[in-house]
Amino acid sequence: MASPKSILKVVIPLLLGVGLVWYSLSKISVPTLLQYFKDADYSWIILGVFMGLLSHASRAYRWLFMAEPLGYKPKFGNSFMAVYAAYLINFTIPRAGEIARASILTNYEEIPFDKGIGSIVAERVADTIMLLLIIAIAFFLEFEFIYDFFASKFNSTLILVGIAVLFIGALIVFLLIKKSHRKFALKVKGFVSGLIQGALSIFKMKKKWAFIGHTIFIWVMYVLMFYITTFALPELQNISIAAILIGFILASFSIAATNGGIGSFPEAVVIAFSLFSMLEEPSRAFGWIMWSTQTLVIIVIGGLSLLYLPIYNRNKTAA
Repeated sequence: MASPKSILKVVIPLLLGVGLVWYSLSKISVPTLLQYFKDADYSWIILGVFMGLLSHASRAYRWLFMAEPLGYKPKFGNSFMAVYAAYLINFTIPRAGEIARASILTNYEEIPFDKGIGSIVAERVADTIMLLLIIAIAFFLEFEFIYDFFASKFNSTLILVGIAVLFIGALIVFLLIKKSHRKFALKVKGFVSGLIQGALSIFKMKKKWAFIGHTIFIWVMYVLMFYITTFALPELQNISIAAILIGFILASFSIAATNGGIGSFPEAVVIAFSLFSMLEEPSRAFGWIMWSTQTLVIIVIGGLSLLYLPIYNRNKTAA
């Protein structure tokens, strides 16, 4: 029987997503939203979808470099279908996709479950580093904008005092936690240590540069997918690179907030684009178009992957 904590982990993101869908649709009428879908230039949307496919295919191929040092040579087809199946399952239970992906690889490639999970976690380390790098690039490229934005809301002295208070407060909280909850402190230390070890392990791989190349390609495709799709709406065709980067970053975090970003993705886009004085209605419509098309692809390919995996591996299962 599932524990209350496990149930809450599933129910809370789902309820949050439903609430955000209701909120979003209260800000733009369904007929208006459908009109944006109807008037959108689907040549750009299809190109964005294609870039998404390339990024996911690259992710599946990149994992082959992780499996090789473990002594396995899995098929690209199984890796590709496992990736999409994982994305689909994440829509039902957050983070369950990684477990499902490792299980699929265990069933069809005979890779031990613990090793499969370990390699997927190492992949996540590389992806986390790339997301942090994109955040850093956005910050340095738009430092003046970010500073001016906060300066317009607060004076410079207040900003510096706020940063100092946050730093001192974080330090005090950390020291208190370390003193009273040593286990928690050890977990934090272990997480940071694992992140560093995971990053360093990449450079010990036989095909490390191929792995790094695929990692960069995956995230470049993610950003381009987001950017290219904005051309589908005339109202967003003059959008700045800064707005794209901030929008992409917030949208990426929104996917973790609710099941597959349902409800949270469009609103994250609105928040980001509003910082750059973009109109709210087309921004929200873009968020829904972007999320809907990518989700549809995941549902279709992920569903077909789950159905086709036993057929693709029928010789192995028969044996």
